[in-house]
Amino acid sequence: FNPVAGQGDSDHELTIIENMLGGHFNLEIHQTTPEITAEELTKRAIAAHADLIIASGGDGTVSAVASQLIDTNIPLGIIPRGTANAFCQALGIGGRVMPIRAACRIISEGYTKVIDAARCNDTPMILLTGIGFEAEMVDKASREFKDQWGVLAYLVAGWQQLDEQELFDAAVEIEDQIYRVEVGAITVANAAPPTSVLAQGMGEVIYDDGLLDVTMAKVDTKLQAVTSMVNAFGAALVRLNPNQENIHHVRTHSIKIATDPPQKVVVDGEVIGTTPIKVECIPKGLTVFVPNPN
Repeated sequence: FNPVAGQGDSDHELTIIENMLGGHFNLEIHQTTPEITAEELTKRAIAAHADLIIASGGDGTVSAVASQLIDTNIPLGIIPRGTANAFCQALGIGGRVMPIRAACRIISEGYTKVIDAARCNDTPMILLTGIGFEAEMVDKASREFKDQWGVLAYLVAGWQQLDEQELFDAAVEIEDQIYRVEVGAITVANAAPPTSVLAQGMGEVIYDDGLLDVTMAKVDTKLQAVTSMVNAFGAALVRLNPNQENIHHVRTHSIKIATDPPQKVVVDGEVIGTTPIKVECIPKGLTVFVPNPN
């Protein structure tokens, strides 16, 4: 449980979680601190032979917990309390109305799904890797900015970045073939909601097909960028290929990317360094509680 996630009353939210799940499971609540990370708490839970592990916080907390659960078969429950909650949106967890209560109900029903995970260099990934625009946008959206503005912080940061983003040269290696492109953004996605517009080159990111969705966008003006994003968002909502000349997409199991000049790299909302990178899919690597389709 990350007590500083989101903008709500964490004590009240924890009480809701305990009341809704305490009757179904033998809960042990552990809170993150500046000294004790979500990764460390997850390692301890695995060592204690936990039957399931629940992450309550934003995408950073969820990604940190999930990173330790890849290939363990231990089910992950997610209770969204962050700014964007992108992973929950991608999997249909929580919803917009009373998301904490909705997520608790999903976990208590016990329905799980095995989905893909991935790894970017040495960093586990459940959502996406962004190079160029996405990485710069995330870097601009500081913790204080997100606390004040919530999800609007990303929109403001993105609008600012449109004025500053420059095209860069990239060498992209897919299945032993190297492609050289000039782009403003490259996104490699394992899972992504429609709001992650730069991941929507195929119109829908499939999180259990054993493949990564790669989108490369070349935008020369702010108008072109906005038009491309609106088209991609609309296509994602109806799950259609946006079919834009300045957006290229491919699905692959692994990809290597080098850029000139080096570009910042963001993985699941955290800047991890700069290019070059290698991203590999981990098919069926993560078990997650999701809504029962029946």
